[in-house]
Parts: sequence; structure tokens; C-alpha cells
Amino acid sequence: MPKYLIMSFLLMLGFSQKAVSQFGFSHEIGAIVGPVAMMSDYGERYDLKTNAGNSGFGVGIIHYLNFAYSAECNCYAPETYFNDHFKLRSELSFNKSKLQHEGEWIEGDGVFAQQLKAMRGETSVTNIGMQLEYFPFSIREFSASPGKLAPFVSLGGQFSFFKPKAYSTLGPGELGEDPIITPVKYFDAFDQSGGTTWSVVGSIGTRYKLSVLSDLMIDLRWQYYFSNWVDGLNPNPDVYKENKANEWLVWLNVGYIYYLN
Repeated sequence: MPKYLIMSFLLMLGFSQKAVSQFGFSHEIGAIVGPVAMMSDYGERYDLKTNAGNSGFGVGIIHYLNFAYSAECNCYAPETYFNDHFKLRSELSFNKSKLQHEGEWIEGDGVFAQQLKAMRGETSVTNIGMQLEYFPFSIREFSASPGKLAPFVSLGGQFSFFKPKAYSTLGPGELGEDPIITPVKYFDAFDQSGGTTWSVVGSIGTRYKLSVLSDLMIDLRWQYYFSNWVDGLNPNPDVYKENKANEWLVWLNVGYIYYLN
């Protein structure tokens, strides 16, 4: 995990702590984990087998600013619509997915089909960012009601560091260079050096109040990257229009959240 992203997350927490001391907000911290499905240049678009097969896992640590409760006085903050329906979420997360081609294009005995079938890849992505979560029902009422549910939706942005890998089971040659193992569409379309990009994140989920100071959470996330190199492949979109979309993922995570103040 890149050290500068960890430092950035710690700085974000430091800023949040300063905000707490100045404005009286309270803290929540937690951890998330769950399966990830990566949509990439591997496989066939809208193919269920591809979407299910190109999967992996994600883990993360999260922090919330709770505007409804004031740590300064150990009491509820002045009641406004924003305080009672919004929370600001900071996150440092990591996901990794295995990738390979599926669908009709790997069927048959042709050279192209066999080359696609033999390709293997993976990508690891570290993300840091923020989301604003909206709770349609009162946060105050939920906070005081163990056993209650609090659905939410969120939208935000993240900065991501990605590192892809790729190889072929047909031989030891380099994908993108060796014509024996490289499908023609992927010549000059490989970059395994990794890089950085921004992404937009949206999610829908709910919390379950375990106790006054702890929640369980389930969250279904959609994340779209502003790069088509996250999987290490980027065939010419003017020629191969089936690969024109950037990488994106769906992540179903569960989490545990603890209230510090």
C-alpha cells in the first residue's frame, strides 16, 4: 500500500480532529470488507460469467464526522436538517481482483480464441477519498434506538493508485510484444507499470444499530475510474469499440462502526 496514501489518510483524520475541537463534531471509526467485481477490458461486456469470474476482495478503514452530536458538550448539536441527515465519510481502502477473458470470444479452436483464453491478469488498487452520506430518516432518532435501521445513499470522489499484472499460459513471452501469445487487438495496448487516477464513488446501504456506541453496516458501491489503464490494457477505442469504457467496479461490503464521542 503506497505510504503517501496512508500519510494522506492520517492527515485527513488530523484535519477532522481539528474540526471536532473547533466546531464540536463527533467521531466514528470502522472497518469494511467484502467481495469486489471488476468490469474491465477482460471478458465480454454484460456477460454474467465474466462479471462473476473477474472478482476479488476489498478491505478498508473508514472515519465519519457526525454533525448531529457534539463532542464539545457531550450533547446533541443544534438541530438543523443538515446535522440530522448528513455525515462525512473518509476512507482508505484496498481492493484486488483476478482477471481473465470469458464469454463467446474464447470459444473455438482459432488462434485468437486460444490467445484470449490463455490470458491472465490481476489488478490491485489503493483508494483514498471522501463521501457525503445522506440519511433520509433522523440520525438523532437512530442514534438512540438499538435495533433500528438507517438507510443511506452517498456520493464522493477518491484518488487511486493502481498496479496491474498480466501474463499468458501459452508461453514465457511478453504480452504485447510476442505475437504468438498476444491477441492482435492488444498489441501496443499493454502497460503494467501502474499509475494513479481519480474516481467517482456512489453507494446505497443501511446501518443497523447494535448499541448506543456501535453499528453494523452493509453497503453496495459503484466506483468509476477516470482511466482505462487500471487493468493494464487499453486497446484502441476507435477500432475496438467494445473496450471503449474505463474500468469500474461493484463492491458489496459489510462493516463495523464504533462511536468515539
